[in-house]
This record gives sequence, structure tokens and C-alpha cells, in this order.
Amino acid sequence: MVDSRSKPHAILVCYPLQGHVIPTINLTIKLAQKGFTITFINTQSIHYQITQKNDQDDIFSTYQGLGLDIRYMTVSDGLPLNFDRSLNHDQFMSALLHVFSAHVEEALLKIMESKIDPPVNCLIADSFFVFPGKLAKKYGLLYISFWTETALVFTIYYHLHLLELNGHFGCTDKSEDVIDYIPGVQSIRPKDLMSYLQETDTTSICHQIISNAFEDVRSADFILCNTIQELEPETISALQVEKSFFAIGPVFPPEFNKIDVATSMWSEFDCTHWLDLQQHATVLYVSFGSYAHLNKNNLLEIAYGLLLSKVSFIWVLRPDIVSSDDPNPLPEDFQSETHGRGLIIPWCCQKQVLTHTAIGGFLTHCGWNSILEAIWCQVPLLCFPLLTDQFTNRKLVVDDWKIGLNLCDKNQITKDEVLEKIHHLMYGKSSDEFRNAIKKVKKMLENAIRAGGSSQENLDNFIGTVYLLAGKELTHPEDESSRDEDVEVDVRAYKDG
Repeated sequence: MVDSRSKPHAILVCYPLQGHVIPTINLTIKLAQKGFTITFINTQSIHYQITQKNDQDDIFSTYQGLGLDIRYMTVSDGLPLNFDRSLNHDQFMSALLHVFSAHVEEALLKIMESKIDPPVNCLIADSFFVFPGKLAKKYGLLYISFWTETALVFTIYYHLHLLELNGHFGCTDKSEDVIDYIPGVQSIRPKDLMSYLQETDTTSICHQIISNAFEDVRSADFILCNTIQELEPETISALQVEKSFFAIGPVFPPEFNKIDVATSMWSEFDCTHWLDLQQHATVLYVSFGSYAHLNKNNLLEIAYGLLLSKVSFIWVLRPDIVSSDDPNPLPEDFQSETHGRGLIIPWCCQKQVLTHTAIGGFLTHCGWNSILEAIWCQVPLLCFPLLTDQFTNRKLVVDDWKIGLNLCDKNQITKDEVLEKIHHLMYGKSSDEFRNAIKKVKKMLENAIRAGGSSQENLDNFIGTVYLLAGKELTHPEDESSRDEDVEVDVRAYKDG
């Protein structure tokens, strides 16, 4: 019998945004299947949103029934349950920056003081949190940072000081420069940086979060990243010189649709019957994600472009896509004029839609989850980034992997551009080129998560090292040099068998 003291027990803190919830739940299940005990900390707000239709107390109950040791608790994010976090973005981010850590620490103390078995020895938290490194140090825990985005985005944030040094942060004078001094990044243009790094005002709440989070993440013992070694080899190799960085993506299960945990924050419309009536690869799926807002004029131009294109489509149109105060932003005649070839819904199970054979293209905001899911389903992408990492993801999709095309480089788009790009994506030689390219990238993902694949080996190396460290009494949290030495020895020992 394995000594419970040698078994990793991680408190895992989930970042309260839809795009982070999904990969974090997938990581939880993956680690539990490998023998970890996980205590998953969710916010009360997210828990309420994803369970209000099924009234679950514990979203992991199905997996606990299968023998996985996943425990579940919720804490306040510092705001009332019915507070509109989308409409009041800055106040929500302010709570995460200043208040949320106190609720997490209270929960952590409660768990640790209960002397449960196995004892807690790890803290896993989203890299965008500003506090986990400090908490881990205070309570003598291993700190594992989980990065849900690409390695390219991580390394740009991690080397923000180099952008400042070279005048490419908080400045528009060098907007045409090529940035070629970030380790592991051959070159990138300022317009392909994350949206926050393109702004001249660098004092916003989001800038404060980024700055504090990437200062905190430097103290992480390990960084897990939802990407694939073969997709970003130079970037990942350069990061591994600086940190114990493990590319373990994609973290969703190979079965893809078979996950028995509620993850969606909205009720999902089932599109299957409608899709079953459509021809193979003829439907354009349109979705701009769970959080970012779309400029009203751009939304109208996209609508008119879809109208002109004559393409069949499913459009996920969140009620707050423009604003919570404008729940019906489409042109008056749009739905009647697209009747029969268009389906407009507030939300859906994206995986279910993308896996359907009728889907031939995806007009997307370029969220990383959406890109990974599209690659897995071999659906080419038409890119229209709105916020944060989406601009950098577009660069990977369009310039590096060539699995899609850019909708426009300007802030304002036109219906004629939308029409032209939809036809490029869906029809003819260019469409065939995108489909051939995405098949090759899909193969990389499949190979990475197979036995012996890069992501599987990286995950096994990480887990083996954590098991070795969990079996030891951790050094005093203040003794950083001793702790780093132990990690180095254990990594070597694990690799040597």
C-alpha cells in the first residue's frame, strides 16, 4: 500500500472565467486519474452559473463515483452572487486582484487544519492569479502554476521587462517595429501582441493583474501549459531554460465530448437536429466566446456579410455580446432574410457543433480553447480577435500554422470583407489548403497525447517529480535555495528511473 504521505494532494484554485474553467476542470480529472488527490476550489458565482439547471452540490460527483479522489468547495470572489461581472468588468477584476486571495487563504487554512488524509502538499493555481506563490511560500507548499493559453503568450508576458526596455510597451512610436529580442520568439509585430500590451495607458486594473501575476509566477516550482511541444518548439525550449515548464496539452480528453462535469455557464441549445439537415462541410459556425464584447458596428457588418455570402451558418449570439443593455443587436430584417439557412442561438455545446460533419468553417474570436477544439475537429478558422491573447493566437493560426485566415487588420470591418473572407475559407483552392494544413496540425495533437507522445511524457515527468517531492518533508518555506536544490535532485532521480 502506498503511504498516503507520499501521495500528492493539491488544492487547485480555478480562475473564474469560462475560458479558464474548462481546461482547469479537464486538468483536475487528468491529475486525479494519475493518482492525485485534488481539492478543487471554485467561486460561488461560477458554481451557481454552471449548476443552476441541475442543482448539483458537487460538479465532480460522477468522477468520485468512479473512484477518483476529487473534493470540491466554493468560496466567494468578494462580490455578491447576482453582481453583473460582465457589465462591471473593472470591479470584478479589482476583486480578483485585492480581495479573492483572502477567501482562498481562509479555505486553504480550513483544509490544512482539518488534518485530512492525505495531507495537502501542493497548490495549483491559474497563472493569472496574483497570490499563489506567496500563499505556497507561507504554508510550505509546492506551487504549480497552470497556464491555460499558448507558450508564446506566456513568454511575452514573462519577458514584459524586455518590451519596456526596448520601448515596445506603453508606446505607439514603434508600432511598425519587428520585435526579435524575446527568447524563443524569432519575431513578432506589435499588432500581434496581446491587446493589453498594445495600449498606451498601462495603469488599468488588467495591467496591474498582469504585472503582479507574472511577478508571482516566477516563484512557481512548476508551470503546466495547455499547449503542445511540437506546435511551439523554440518558444518552449527557451522557457525550459528558465523554468520547469511542461507542455501537456491539449488537456481535454481524447473522447472530446465525453466529460461528465458541468462546465458551461449558460444553458446550451442543442443544434444537432438542425445540423443533421445540412450538407457536409457547408455550415459556418460563428462564435465570439464567453466574455469579450463586440463593437455594434462590427456586429452589423458581420451580419450583412453573412447575409450576402449565402452561406448556411450557426451564430452563437450571447445576450450581452454588445452590452448587457442591448440584448438584440442584429438588424431588424436579418433573421427573416436568413430564415432556413441560419440558426441564431444564445449558447451551445461548442464541441458538439464542431464535431458535426456539416461544419465547414469557424468564424472565431481566437480564444485558445476554441482554436484547440477547432484543430481537433479539423475545422479551418476565420480570425477576428477582440481581446487579450486572441491577437497573438491569430498570428499563430494565420502566419505560423496556416490553418486559417485573418478577417481584417483594421478596427472597423466591412460587409464586403466579411463576404470575401467567408468565401475564401469555405470554397475553392484556399479552402483545400486550410483543410490540408489543419489535418497535419491535428496529427501533432493526436501524437502528443498518445503513449510516448510529448505531452504524455511531459505530464508523466512532472507527476513523477511531484510524487518524489510529496514523499519528502518539504523544506522550510523560507529556505528557497535548499528547496530549489531538492527539486533539481528529484527531477534527475526521476529521469534516471
